[in-house]
Amino acid sequence: MSKQKGFTLIELMIAIAIIGILAAIAIPSYQSYTKKARFTEVVLAAASVRSNIDICFQNRDNHTLSNCDSLNKIGINPSVVTAPETINSITIDANTAIITVTGEPSVDSATYTLTPTPSNNSLTWTTGGTCIAAGLC
Repeated sequence: MSKQKGFTLIELMIAIAIIGILAAIAIPSYQSYTKKARFTEVVLAAASVRSNIDICFQNRDNHTLSNCDSLNKIGINPSVVTAPETINSITIDANTAIITVTGEPSVDSATYTLTPTPSNNSLTWTTGGTCIAAGLC
């Protein structure tokens, strides 16, 4: 008597079905993960601007935000900060010094904001933007 070796058709179909189910779950998770990873460039750009505003706020007269409410006043070249592929624009509001960084379509054009609040000659920062609802930041 000879014994056959190998898989039956049913066993192969079950294995393919399991692989298909795992792929259906893994691919969206992977895409979300890569989008979050790309969005970190947006957060890092905002952090760079925030650091410069903090330094400006501490070193300029009277600890006023009006001395630090533009990229030029804090010594940042806008073209350098927006150089990464995921950053569309960076702005500082002239009245409130709120930093708004907008991402490219590759990160759903989500925004990340940092709002400064002066207290005791230092700044407290609050994060916000559309990235929170999108789960990117």
